[in-house]
Amino acid sequence: MAPLKAPPRTQLLLAVFTFSALWGFVLAITRYSIPEEMEEGSFVANLATDLGLDVRSMVERQAKLDVIHSKNYLDINKETGDLIIREKIDRESICMTKTTSCFLKMDVILENPIRIFNIELEIMDINDNAPVFRRKTIYLDVSEATLPGERFSLTNAVDADVGANSIKTYYLSKSKYFSIDIQTGSDGSKYVDLVLNGNLDREAGEVHDLILTAVDGGVPPRSGTASIIINVLDINDNAPLFSQPVFEVNVSENTVAGTVVMTLNATDLDEGTNAQLLYSYTLYTSEKTQELFSLDPNSGEIKVKGVIDFEESQNFEMHIQAQDRGATQLSGQCKVMVSITDLNDNYPELTIKSLKSAVTENAAVGMLIAVVSVQDRDSGRNGQVELTLSQQEILPFTLNQSSEGYFELLISKPLDREIQSKYEITLRVSDKGSPPLTESETFTLEIHDINDNAPTFPQSFYTIHVMENNLPGALLTSLSAFDPDLNENQYLVYFIMEKEIVNTSVSMLFSINPENGDLYALKTFDYEREREYLFHIEARDSGVPPLSSNVTVHIIILDQNDNTPVIVSPWRAQGSVVEEVIPRSTDKGHLVAKVIAIDADSEQNARVTYQLLQITDTSLFSLDQYNGEIRTTRMFSYRDPRQQRLVIVAKDNGDPALSATVTIKISTVENAMAFSETTELPLEYDVFTDLNLYLVIGLGAVSFLLLITILVIIVLKCQKPKPKAIKIPPVNRNSVISRNSVISQRSSTIADSTLISSDAYWYSLFLAETRKGKVVVRQPIIPKGAGYFVSSIPRSIGPSETTESRASTLEQATRRKLP
Repeated sequence: MAPLKAPPRTQLLLAVFTFSALWGFVLAITRYSIPEEMEEGSFVANLATDLGLDVRSMVERQAKLDVIHSKNYLDINKETGDLIIREKIDRESICMTKTTSCFLKMDVILENPIRIFNIELEIMDINDNAPVFRRKTIYLDVSEATLPGERFSLTNAVDADVGANSIKTYYLSKSKYFSIDIQTGSDGSKYVDLVLNGNLDREAGEVHDLILTAVDGGVPPRSGTASIIINVLDINDNAPLFSQPVFEVNVSENTVAGTVVMTLNATDLDEGTNAQLLYSYTLYTSEKTQELFSLDPNSGEIKVKGVIDFEESQNFEMHIQAQDRGATQLSGQCKVMVSITDLNDNYPELTIKSLKSAVTENAAVGMLIAVVSVQDRDSGRNGQVELTLSQQEILPFTLNQSSEGYFELLISKPLDREIQSKYEITLRVSDKGSPPLTESETFTLEIHDINDNAPTFPQSFYTIHVMENNLPGALLTSLSAFDPDLNENQYLVYFIMEKEIVNTSVSMLFSINPENGDLYALKTFDYEREREYLFHIEARDSGVPPLSSNVTVHIIILDQNDNTPVIVSPWRAQGSVVEEVIPRSTDKGHLVAKVIAIDADSEQNARVTYQLLQITDTSLFSLDQYNGEIRTTRMFSYRDPRQQRLVIVAKDNGDPALSATVTIKISTVENAMAFSETTELPLEYDVFTDLNLYLVIGLGAVSFLLLITILVIIVLKCQKPKPKAIKIPPVNRNSVISRNSVISQRSSTIADSTLISSDAYWYSLFLAETRKGKVVVRQPIIPKGAGYFVSSIPRSIGPSETTESRASTLEQATRRKLP
């Protein structure tokens, strides 16, 4: 049968009964005493011994420590039964009240059976706290009239320790006027009063600094300090005092009103309102004196108020008192003696007559500008006057005394309006009094302009760069001259000095704005025709007579890449394909053809490079990008087609680059045959209309030299049995002398091509009919299967060349048959 469960009320009664039974096991109270601040782990007592317990039973019965109403500062070593310090104990934090005894109550509880031991641990005080003042600095205000024996309560110090470790006594730093009196309260605490021992004098010492020290009774004793600052309050016990009873001062007559004569400075040793002074005249000072001199009541400053005249009075006497503002006013007095000094009080007079207000800048030296008279109503040295011209060393004027009291102002140096257009002339007259009096007069002299300066340009030579193909009417630059004259003498007109440039009037090429000097181009310039222009521009003013100056203008035309390269070799009809025939047995490196292009531009714009644009077989031919030579890169094979097509582009180095192309059709044959007859292929070429005359003359000279060379070669070749000589008609030199030749001077050298075949025929190329703008190519009719050879002699390398000309080379060759 299951046990019956007791109701809750029954359970509560059972618990109370059980607690009452256990309470009987509580033993008597055990007390221990320890000092505060013991180190952690320190031994307090052996509980096993003191409570009569077996050490082993403390572990078995699970002994534990229960601290009542406090933090657990102790612990039980169950193995030894020792009561040890678990955490440092501060007596002041446990027992807040200042009591002599302080206990820490705890219970030792054992189980099986439960036993409770009451333990009281008394915490004994040690001197671990120094006295502390609630205020580190104590301020006291004490009147200097306070009698000796007066007491002043001071804030006492506090010490957290108790008993003998609490405050024992106070000490005061050494003082002539103060001491302390220590009182003991009913609870044993110490109080201190500050006692005045002597009479205070604020003038001898305004502040007294004292140090109050509180010392406790611990061993060793501890102390705390506080600063006592005593401010001595002033009373009006000192009268104002002047530095001397009589003051003497000198004042000149006619002294300006407001001038300070002197400042009185009385002193009062008191402070505050007791030291604030008021200055005033006494009844002994005359009304006349008070009318001429004023006295500032606060600063004691004496100033001139009226007009002082030495002839009316030579001395004045003032009686002045200084009075403080204390409750009981005190005062002091002094006397001021004023002596008047006579002065030179009449200014000299200056009068200007016959004054000229303006002169022209070409006025003659010695010309009269004004007549000046001077005088002084004083006598003696005070009436002697001296007239001077301010800044006479830099002004072009001088003073000349004509008679007593009269002076003439004359021009002493040539005038120049451009340097200075007007002068501020100041005449100063002074007497010889002490101090001397001075009067001055200033007037203005205007300098009128004349046309004495020609216009000037900032520089004498202008270099202007103009890009060719400019727009007509384009502004090239602005030329500005400067004329320092005024009005019409300064108004400038610009114009171009007439001259002819390349049979053309300069006014047809350039124009200038006559008002502002803006220079314009009237036409579009072509670098290939004319590269520079040199002319003069004149600037003329509008004066009478007019003055002018001129400047040289150098116009430099800059090249623009506006000409496309022209392919001159191999020759072809416009838009046609060039056909070349070579034997299939040609070796590697064989020169097939040479493309030559010229460009009418200059420098980088005329630098031509060559590129293969299209090619039938890239492995068969190569093109030198600089000299245009087309060579074989290998020998022909049976797989190679008999016809090869190459498209060559000649491109200049301009920006943007311009180019021209030529298509070359190369046919291969097995055998070469001799040429039987020649034909003429006229080629229209528009570029021949704009070539340089000098180049054409040089070209004719070179052609003549090459013709002689060809004749010599023909004679030599006629001696051989096989070659068949073909006569070449002579070239007419006059036909190539023209201003519109094909090749310009700056791009004159043409590296002529050399075409080689097994039959070794010469290919002849002549330039003719240049006046008509045509090129005639005399070309042999080549039999089927025949090859040909084209050669030329470049300038400066031919063995028979004798001319010094730098013109372009003329292609020339002689056809011949190779064995």
